[in-house]
Amino acid sequence: MSEPTNISPVEQAPKKSNKNAIIIALMAVIIVIQGVKIFLDSREHQTLVAEKTSTEQELATTMQRMTEIRDELDAKIAEVQKLGGNVSDLEKAKAEVEAELKRSKRATGKEIKALKDKVEGYELLLKTKDEEIEKLQHVNKALLSENTSLKTQKNQLGDSINRLSQSKDELATKVAIASELKAENVRIVALSDRGKERESPFKSRQISKLKAEFNIAENNVAPIEGKKIMIRIVDENGQVIFDVARGSGTFIYNGKEEFYTASQEILFDNTKQKLVYTYEKGSDYASGTYTLEIYCNDYKMGSGQFVVK
Repeated sequence: MSEPTNISPVEQAPKKSNKNAIIIALMAVIIVIQGVKIFLDSREHQTLVAEKTSTEQELATTMQRMTEIRDELDAKIAEVQKLGGNVSDLEKAKAEVEAELKRSKRATGKEIKALKDKVEGYELLLKTKDEEIEKLQHVNKALLSENTSLKTQKNQLGDSINRLSQSKDELATKVAIASELKAENVRIVALSDRGKERESPFKSRQISKLKAEFNIAENNVAPIEGKKIMIRIVDENGQVIFDVARGSGTFIYNGKEEFYTASQEILFDNTKQKLVYTYEKGSDYASGTYTLEIYCNDYKMGSGQFVVK
């Protein structure tokens, strides 16, 4: 029989020591990993908090500007009324601003961008009204400077002038109506990022840009001259999509100032010329039915519709 092998305590001690060292090393690695994770999580949390604070501050600043615009609109309404001007567009803008101030807002980039776009539009309206107020002031000043003798002469000639003016106005109205341009073959499509066209209805994510095209109908009464052709994209709530930074502006329609989405300056030559508008909104379209209205000067040329699912 073979003799049993005896292992001395001296031989067992190194093995136990090595095992303990490995355990300690593994624990150290785990501690380091946990420490790194805690550090990274802390930095990420600080970044998110900073971004949220910045966005909330930007929203608060924009809402404060909206409040200031409401007060400025109040002042403009009072001044224009005093001068005898039309304030319907100012009152409409004020109602919109008050609705925005009452509506709860989330501190998101999309919400803030939409608010800033509206602020720019209202600021443009206020600037335009300043010019109108100046004109009204000049008119009132001129009226006040008229003397009694001139007023008496005007009263004596009033009947004759009114009759002549009425006939002239009637003739001018008929000619103006006959010379109004009309849009025909209105077509509206959505363009993808690659330029692919889609017919209505289409999904909001499919609309990188909106393309509208139409022809100007033949009109032998209309003079050959420069024209400004404007389009308005109007949602179901009657709100016009506009962005001053993307070429939007205002014009007078039925005696009121209205916003338009985009415009073109053309030379009307009575050749049934085709116009194409490409508009990039910069944000998603809400679901619903939209109307594309086409205007020239102060009259409507035609319209079309498209649906966003």
